[in-house]
Amino acid sequence: MTATHIPPFRAALAQMRSGRSVDANVRAAIALIREATDKGADYVQTPEVTTLMELDRERLLAELTGEEGNGALAAFTDAARDLKVWLHIGSMGIKLPEGRIANRSYVIAPDGRIAARYDKIHMFDVDLGKGEAYRESEAYAPGGSAIITELPWGGLGLTICYDLRFPGLHRALAKGGAKFIASPAAFTRITGEAHWHTLLRARAIETQCFVFAANQGGMHENGRETFGHSLIISPWGEILAEAGQDPCVITADIDLTILNDARRRVPSLTHDRAFEVVHIPNPAS
Repeated sequence: MTATHIPPFRAALAQMRSGRSVDANVRAAIALIREATDKGADYVQTPEVTTLMELDRERLLAELTGEEGNGALAAFTDAARDLKVWLHIGSMGIKLPEGRIANRSYVIAPDGRIAARYDKIHMFDVDLGKGEAYRESEAYAPGGSAIITELPWGGLGLTICYDLRFPGLHRALAKGGAKFIASPAAFTRITGEAHWHTLLRARAIETQCFVFAANQGGMHENGRETFGHSLIISPWGEILAEAGQDPCVITADIDLTILNDARRRVPSLTHDRAFEVVHIPNPAS
């Protein structure tokens, strides 16, 4: 079956304001996931750190568990099965045997099967000024593989938050067959106001993929403020749906003929060329 014969599907983003209780966050996520399916969603995505928004490393390690026997993951697989939906948990912390943490996405099929896992590759180690700094690598171990998983409508390329700033990853996903790119995030208010819309629209345009970006939004229990404005963007860079800052569900109907048309009009994914970088020194030096 060609992409032009695949009927549209409904994508939904569940924007959250995760706190410091895993159980409360799981309940909030499932309520939003249920709301999304009530609105006809076939695919639902939650943000980065769905199950716990915690900056204190010791408390983070104390609250999290490994994948085996993980109660939050079991609740999400049950929800996907009960609601018969493709459920994408944007990320949750998974304790690793060596004592560090994976910032891991899960794509769960409607039968409750885990279809794909992705560990965030790029670590958010930054100093934003005015006392706001983050050192993700102090607690988290980076992943090393780019992942595309097949949905019924085409390939979904997986990224998480800070990965958004690395166009090479997105280009590789598009060249590898992705038709959709997931960008679940917990973008801060400062970086979100400056770059969120621009980066997401650029990634959609240059990959000619639909982009699904569920974000955290608002002031969290731990004092972190996130930007919200979850976005669904077309391969032409058009914003199809946008949230505000509060927890909510947004939806858009995804028609692959839009993607096919964008790639036909500007076939840039087939125009890559090898080149050499030449550094010409200043003759006065």
